[in-house]
Amino acid sequence: MRRVWTLLPFVVVAVALLADPATAGAARWNLAVQAVVFALAAAVPGYLTRHVSYVDVAWPWGLVGIGVVTVCTAAELTAVTVAVAVAYVVMGARMGLWSLVLTARHGWWKPGAPKVELPRYQYQRRRWERQGFRSETWSVQYEIWTQGFANMSVLAVPAFLVAADPGRSLSAWSVAALVLWAASYVLESVADGQKQRFAARGGRGTCDRGLWRYSRHPNYFFQWMQWNALLLVALPSLPARFHGTTPVVWVPLTAGLLLVSWTLYVTLTKHTGARPAEYYSLRKRPDYADYQARTNMFFPGPVKAVRETEARPQAAP
Repeated sequence: MRRVWTLLPFVVVAVALLADPATAGAARWNLAVQAVVFALAAAVPGYLTRHVSYVDVAWPWGLVGIGVVTVCTAAELTAVTVAVAVAYVVMGARMGLWSLVLTARHGWWKPGAPKVELPRYQYQRRRWERQGFRSETWSVQYEIWTQGFANMSVLAVPAFLVAADPGRSLSAWSVAALVLWAASYVLESVADGQKQRFAARGGRGTCDRGLWRYSRHPNYFFQWMQWNALLLVALPSLPARFHGTTPVVWVPLTAGLLLVSWTLYVTLTKHTGARPAEYYSLRKRPDYADYQARTNMFFPGPVKAVRETEARPQAAP
């Protein structure tokens, strides 16, 4: 029952998208696209192997699907609509291509090859044990379809709100929000590149160079900021839904737009992001506790002056 309640906000937002005549067409196509992508790329192989990691392939390509659906179903291809659709495609393709490289490296698609679960999903199993969930099959499918329902509902709201507002012009607000998105996208890429170069040069211990000096997870922070930027782009299109629908529809759509930021924040800091990563980093890197003590976890900030004796592990299973 606990898991059913977790999915309820996604279901309510999805129903609101389907009930609004201006977003219904896009919502129907998106439901179909996400169902196919998640079933073929994650649910079926996850059922056969009992691994959640396939969702890292389905989720980003599902974002590409949202971008394509937005362009194909928009009543009018305004500059803002096209820009938002491109943002979804670029974000999804970047993560999606990397996920394909990762799965090929681990041999996930080779019949008979040993399947290695990603650490963040190994960590999920610790949560299942603590919460008393006994069915591995059901737990794997729940994790996969939770992300699938997010793509079907909350994460599609910014794109579909903009597409449902054909009179929308490219205002200073829109330009500023899109610049924020582009800057955040570049900085996420920079953070990933800095860590890769640190590892390639034989760096030992914890990477604390560049952006990693000011945040333990700058890539996650700037990924979150991309979604905040999309929320800001969509915000001026929300009042049009007040006039075109009833409160039964526009209230869940408003909540869904705000949930974009909250959903990604919780995911990137607790669910599959920072917390699982830090749990294993503490066990692999002797210097990580000190890094935790002097560096902000998520929001970038100045380096803290902390005595060595004050450094304490902060990640718990």
